[in-house]
Amino acid sequence: MTELTEPEVKLEALLNIINSSARQAIAEYKKTGHGVPSADATTFHPLDMATDTLALRKATRLLEGAYHQLSAILAPPQHTVMNFVFDYNWACTNVALRAHFADVLEQYPEGLSVDKLAEAVDLDKSKTARVLRALSLMGCFKEVKRDVFTNTRLSLILKSENNTGCYAHFHSRDISKYAGVLYETMIDQEFSRSHEVEKAPRVFACRKEGKEDSFWEMMKKDDERRDIFHRGMLGYSEMMGTSVILHQYHWDTVSSVVDVGSGIGAFSMPLAKMFPHLRITNHDLPEVMVQAQNAWEKHDPDALLDGRVELVPNNFLEDIPAAGKDVYYLRHIIHDWRDAEATTILRNIRKAMGPNSVVLIHDCVLFHTFQEPGVGTTDGLSIAPKPMLPNFGAGSHGVYQIDLTMWFLLNSKERTLDELKIIAAAAGLALTQVYDLVGTMVMEFRIAQS
Repeated sequence: MTELTEPEVKLEALLNIINSSARQAIAEYKKTGHGVPSADATTFHPLDMATDTLALRKATRLLEGAYHQLSAILAPPQHTVMNFVFDYNWACTNVALRAHFADVLEQYPEGLSVDKLAEAVDLDKSKTARVLRALSLMGCFKEVKRDVFTNTRLSLILKSENNTGCYAHFHSRDISKYAGVLYETMIDQEFSRSHEVEKAPRVFACRKEGKEDSFWEMMKKDDERRDIFHRGMLGYSEMMGTSVILHQYHWDTVSSVVDVGSGIGAFSMPLAKMFPHLRITNHDLPEVMVQAQNAWEKHDPDALLDGRVELVPNNFLEDIPAAGKDVYYLRHIIHDWRDAEATTILRNIRKAMGPNSVVLIHDCVLFHTFQEPGVGTTDGLSIAPKPMLPNFGAGSHGVYQIDLTMWFLLNSKERTLDELKIIAAAAGLALTQVYDLVGTMVMEFRIAQS
């Protein structure tokens, strides 16, 4: 028997990871009692909407990272590189979202002809068919007969009622436009060296269209765009599986929580329902607190009536939050801001903390493909098995795309764990624990001991 070469040994190891991670994912689906999802499914699997899918997400991260790495090794490099560029799925997805393909097809579970679908959405028939065929290659829509299409489990995300679909809408319509001027901003004298929000690629792209409004001013003037954005932020949380923290942190051992930059309560509302013993303070700007009042009165009025939840206006760049609480939680807050502002936010929280208080920063965390000696052994970072890239490669695709999104939109960024530790240290905080939730991480900080 011929002995395997070192490259072949690595290929076999990747194949083993693909096999074992796929079987782990299958096992997670079977645990629900509903079996594995079908490629032809026209309904969601119960696990698709579950809030605690950490095991499935870990298996998926391994699976995606390993098979992309295997493909990059075995496929001709011309093929792989052009696959980076030949990807117009975002444009086709945007058409499907804005024309409401999935909403129309929902009324025809046996399928609808392209002719009738195009007529229903007032688009050209042949062009509609080309969009549908491109997406159906990826399992989004299915051609059940010649020129007859139905929804699939993937295309259901594109229905107008779906929050993740709103996030896809925001990205495919707006962020793609800002990405299109990236190189121009990197060589422009005014924009290239600046990290100010006023010099983000979004601003450059909008100026080319004669628009000078800030991102938030743009949102205020366009009701539809604002609704898509806010619902999209809920979809972003669903996509990133941020609700896993409801199950992975020891909330039963704390009594009070401050949700800093809470919005209308996307995190604190399910937290209050799962842990009714908690006293929760929501902090955000006054106009947001008005929206939050309406949301809580609609979805959980008892939490307000019995005093378990308080809605307190607060500007985290200027004000000190409610004092002496057990947990100060910040979800997708720090990544919006430059280091100076991020440090200010944490300093204000530090002033409010009691001796046993903790700060939980819930964000994406970047981990480079080159592994420094010792990294991950003490900080709680998960490291992929060899021969995978230590940061899981394409299994971490979403994290690095979100980092680019923050750049394009606000000239901000996701950070490495070391960068977050430096910011926290400047505010008098020290890292004590990391919770790897796949896609996002929750980092626990306490008052630094002098």
